[in-house]
Amino acid sequence: MNSLAARDASVYWLSARTRNDLFLLYCFADAGQPTDRLRAAIANRVIDIPDLLVHVLETPANIAYPIWAHCEFTAEQFAEHELAEPTWGALTTALEALLNTGIRAEHRAWRLHLFRGITGAPGFAPGEPALVAILQLSHALADGRRAAELARALFSETPPSSSRHAFSRDPHTSEPCRFRLKACRNDGRVAAALELPRLPIRMARTVIRGLAAARAQQELADLTASGAVPPPSPGVVPNLLAGDGKLPTGHSVRMLVRDANELRVPGHTVTVVALTAISLAMQRYLTRRGEPCEDARAQVPMAVAATHGTRNSYRDLSVDLCFGEPDPRARAAAIAADLALRAERAKHPLQEAQSRVTAALPAPILHRDVTHLPIEALPERVSGHTVVSSVHRGPADLTFGGGAVRFTAGFPAIGSVMHLTHGIHGLGDTVTLSLHADPAVVPDLDAYAALLDAALRETATALNRA
Repeated sequence: MNSLAARDASVYWLSARTRNDLFLLYCFADAGQPTDRLRAAIANRVIDIPDLLVHVLETPANIAYPIWAHCEFTAEQFAEHELAEPTWGALTTALEALLNTGIRAEHRAWRLHLFRGITGAPGFAPGEPALVAILQLSHALADGRRAAELARALFSETPPSSSRHAFSRDPHTSEPCRFRLKACRNDGRVAAALELPRLPIRMARTVIRGLAAARAQQELADLTASGAVPPPSPGVVPNLLAGDGKLPTGHSVRMLVRDANELRVPGHTVTVVALTAISLAMQRYLTRRGEPCEDARAQVPMAVAATHGTRNSYRDLSVDLCFGEPDPRARAAAIAADLALRAERAKHPLQEAQSRVTAALPAPILHRDVTHLPIEALPERVSGHTVVSSVHRGPADLTFGGGAVRFTAGFPAIGSVMHLTHGIHGLGDTVTLSLHADPAVVPDLDAYAALLDAALRETATALNRA
């Protein structure tokens, strides 16, 4: 039995309280293959992707961590959506509605949404139809990097090789789920029964690791004081993008699809170029809204090596957006420097001590903490005003139904503190900047998108001139 790691279980339990699924959009040329053939192709492909043949099985009273149990692909995991007018604008509206849905991972951990014959998609000729596939994943199953690997396995022309992330094959994979339902329930009871005598050991391990974490924290503080390790990021006061600290009531999205060469400039990564443009656009937007904007920070997830068997392997960096630097070149340099400092501190081995404490926590304690977490309380200081998630999803060699992929996009979840998020997703020679906002807090997302569009051109021009 494969138990969920503590961090993955936290994300799973939190999904019952807020929308935190991953949504990966892939836009293909629509070659006109019948939908039934597309569904059959997906059904045949997932047989070779063990990660897509699992669901979450809870244990009685959450005595033990939930476990991953085998399941089969079902027809409802492939959903074709027919639009009254198959236009890019209508597709965007449908996507906004999808973002308000949540996967029930205890049933199935993913779903594929399909939109056919979409006209007006970015980069397509007038009247040329696009096929838009949106892969919705439980966050417990994958983080952004891992989700991109699963999508690549799903849409690659060649059968996926056995992944380093894949689960071991279940010896009963040939049996339909209805025959395994009782066995699955028994698995949950067995996991709970096995965990009961281990609880005192887990508690002792938690205490021991907690003491070690306290020593690591003091050592890290000493290294910080001596200048050997960069200082932690200071918190910032929430601004209007935090709303009133309540969960979002709606979803708005926009996508800016760019030639990757526009964001490739000497001396800077695409992420830094995009962060610089985002900082300019955010500052101008806040000014238009009459919001004081002396400083702002972005929460930037950074991938790290997987530990403790976790599927969500990243740390959030609080990066200064450097509103005080008026020149785009100086601002980009300052953002890059702060990003490097935040990454250096996050990668320090002493930072792993607290993660080891969480990994050892007994399931009932962590479940209680997650289910009672005050997710609708606005703190006095926050780590960032927006999320900026950047993932390169590889070469543009994916196909679906005979149509080649054109671009990809992603939409980091919005929450009670950050009601505007940004995705930066590269595929081949394209980079898409995706905007995801709560319309109650950002009612004019088109205006912000226009500011960001202009800031991208301004930033790229300034940095290339330098």
